[in-house]
Amino acid sequence: MEIGIKGEKKFTVQKEQLANAVGSGLVAVFATPMMIANIENTAAASVAAELDEGKTTVGTLVNVSHVAATPEGMEVRIETTLTEIAPNGKILTFQVAAYDEAGLIGEGTHQRAIVDKDRFEQKAQSKKG
Repeated sequence: MEIGIKGEKKFTVQKEQLANAVGSGLVAVFATPMMIANIENTAAASVAAELDEGKTTVGTLVNVSHVAATPEGMEVRIETTLTEIAPNGKILTFQVAAYDEAGLIGEGTHQRAIVDKDRFEQKAQSKKG
């Protein structure tokens, strides 16, 4: 895996992605949690092919501003760039940005940890007792 890996995703904002549909507000605009979910998805997908078998990434940190509202029906483009790999090789940092047809709507950083998928899920399930 190398610094500089890029990810991109384009989609049209749907009714079920609006703040008043997901419970993050009362307005009929693209919801911040949906923007963040798409940022995470784009970053994860951008490095997936570089991971060893049985490995995946999980989100550990999101520091993103949502600077402009986007109405239903407008296209959104998410861009991610891998900017740092921790010395232990397990923490990935991405520069992220989201745009609609009028310009920038969100930007910031996102970190993901490389984990063994089965072990990670087993550890989470063990919390049940």
